Amino acid sequence: QELEEKSILKKIFHKIDEDGSGALTLDELESGAKKVSEFSQWLRVMDIDDGDLRQLFEIVDGDGSGEVDPQEFADAMFRMKNTEAKTATKFVKHLVTRLDNESRDMHADLTLTLAGL
Repeated sequence: QELEEKSILKKIFHKIDEDGSGALTLDELESGAKKVSEFSQWLRVMDIDDGDLRQLFEIVDGDGSGEVDPQEFADAMFRMKNTEAKTATKFVKHLVTRLDNESRDMHADLTLTLAGL
């Protein structure tokens, strides 16, 4: 079943990949959520709405390259769908980590600014 679902996910990936580059951008992911019914259904099953797409992209883009390749997409989407109790936890953990990093960056900037006064 895993191979079958990942095969379906790779087909969905190619429908979402509007420019045929072999990599998805956030814009393509957001557009695909609206235009590709199979992808919309997959997101609905995982209880992911439009407001969650940026976070989903950041999670799926494991290497932070700004693009998602077919294997990253299929592996992450399969894992998230089949561990649904962990999906919400993964979203929260990602958000907390991002907020922590942003807080640290702001603290460092503020410290430099105050040191310059």
